[in-house]
Amino acid sequence: MRSISELIIHCAATPEGKDFTVQQIRQWHLRRGFRDIGYHYVIYRDGSIHAGRPVEQTGAHCVNHNRHSIGICYIGGLAINGKTPKDTRTAAQKAALVSLLQELHARFPNATVHGHREYANKACPCFDAKTEYQELFK
Repeated sequence: MRSISELIIHCAATPEGKDFTVQQIRQWHLRRGFRDIGYHYVIYRDGSIHAGRPVEQTGAHCVNHNRHSIGICYIGGLAINGKTPKDTRTAAQKAALVSLLQELHARFPNATVHGHREYANKACPCFDAKTEYQELFK
């Protein structure tokens, strides 16, 4: 098993209120030259958590951080216009993300939580993940 030190949260950069699937994201990533979906988990708008790339495999979601991280993506992240960054997480997505982070923290107790924007010049995941989830890891 890989050594995991970071749990990195992303948004799919999809418009508010629209559903997308793991398979659609996989196709987007394959078209970009990835060998599979870059994320390990995807959280749908209804709060269901879906597997992406196996956790045992290095992801393709955050340059210079993939080797020791798990990538988690929620569907959404843009306003309905499809351009403006926005925290579009539903209540179900927020609850699912907390649950998943708690589960992953139990498996990888030394891992820290980060938003993609900490490592890239992007709004992703459109909220301050590090601050929001710091209490989960004390």
